[in-house]
Amino acid sequence: MERRSRTRVAVIGGGPAGLCAARHILSRPEAFDPPVVYEMTDHLGGTWFYEERVGTYDNGYPIHISMYRDLRTNLPKEIMMFPDFPFDDRLNSFLHHTSIQQYLEKYCEKHDIARHIKFSTVVEKVKPVSMETEMGGAVTWEVISRSTRGDQNTQTFDSVFVCNGHYSDPHLPYIPGIEHFKGKVLHSHSYRYPEPFANKSVVVLGARASGVDISIELAQVNAQVILSHNTPTMSLPPPLGIRQASAVVGVLEDGSLQFQDGSVTQADILLFCTGYNFNFPFLCPSELGLDVQDLFVTPLYKYLLPPGFPSIFFFGICKIICPFIHFDCQVKFALAVLEGSVKLPTQEEMEKEVQREMQRKQDTACLCWTSITLQRMEENPDSDRYYERTADDPSPSGQGTKEQSEESPLGDHDLPIMQWEDLSLRIAELERQEEERRKKAEVTFYQDFIYIYIY
Repeated sequence: MERRSRTRVAVIGGGPAGLCAARHILSRPEAFDPPVVYEMTDHLGGTWFYEERVGTYDNGYPIHISMYRDLRTNLPKEIMMFPDFPFDDRLNSFLHHTSIQQYLEKYCEKHDIARHIKFSTVVEKVKPVSMETEMGGAVTWEVISRSTRGDQNTQTFDSVFVCNGHYSDPHLPYIPGIEHFKGKVLHSHSYRYPEPFANKSVVVLGARASGVDISIELAQVNAQVILSHNTPTMSLPPPLGIRQASAVVGVLEDGSLQFQDGSVTQADILLFCTGYNFNFPFLCPSELGLDVQDLFVTPLYKYLLPPGFPSIFFFGICKIICPFIHFDCQVKFALAVLEGSVKLPTQEEMEKEVQREMQRKQDTACLCWTSITLQRMEENPDSDRYYERTADDPSPSGQGTKEQSEESPLGDHDLPIMQWEDLSLRIAELERQEEERRKKAEVTFYQDFIYIYIY
């Protein structure tokens, strides 16, 4: 879309996607004004910032952080990084969340992003505004925000990058009879560390990354953990203290939990590790022709933009991805659209492409229609298809020249995603143990040195 002046972009969110967007906007001063980045908290980092509190912030807004104290990445740093900003080679492959936060702070410092962030500022409303110009109808965006001091501000932008994160609104599937459960019910969103669960019986619902990881943490404080899920039994046996079970289908009148196979158990705690809902409280989705439900947002062309409003972009909608690489690819595509170097298909063509993609997901029995699975292309082509087609010509056919396309940033992966998670968590645990041994060795060496020095 051609413009006579530089394009003004609002970026909602100061997490990894928002920082990546700001970095690339700032690198194109001939085409874009410096971005305005809205961040509701007083810090950057998004989901990677650890906040021990749960509930609400001092300003009354819900705490959106879901980070827990001992979390390590379940992907190696080699595919967690932004393409042009590697991690320190001296770090382990599977990083503690504090290393990711430090990495993002360094990324922000390198690209001088912080001065463009409006911290402690909540976006209350984003709405499209039609303007008639000599070039015809064009959509601009009115962004209404409010600081924690109560000051309201309204600004107009040519484009909006929605990077508000998707790990803050817990998804709590209904369990028949849940009102009969006599123990404590919580979601992993409110989990911070395992000590309060010591010697308790805990049923963990969901065996994706957080469910498996938290189960391992709980077992280490002698909790009796039942990992309940409706996916195939994990190929690698869980650690001691963890038992796998089928899905919970109901709670009986005596408060016991009933599983799909008919077995029952009592538990002190029911911990939902069932993911998060998409939530855009500052938008009226129907105004944009979008259907936003708990676990999906549609129609989005390339999982990124509404066909009828190609100047607002939703980042990070996809699941099972290498996030920082994914954000980088999406941001570059969005900026190319705004600059005019990429020509989008017609609205009708984009809508048809979205329908074809959704149908393909249904035909392959995909559990999550926004997933881009980490598998070899011949087994599941989603990852390479998406990145090649986003880097390529954006026509519905997805065809482009070889010179235009980029090598898939994900490379080849032999393992199905469940086995990938199993192995990555085991590797992370081994690295944890190795780090503990190294620290003990350093302490022993130091003590021996002092002993020799004194005596």
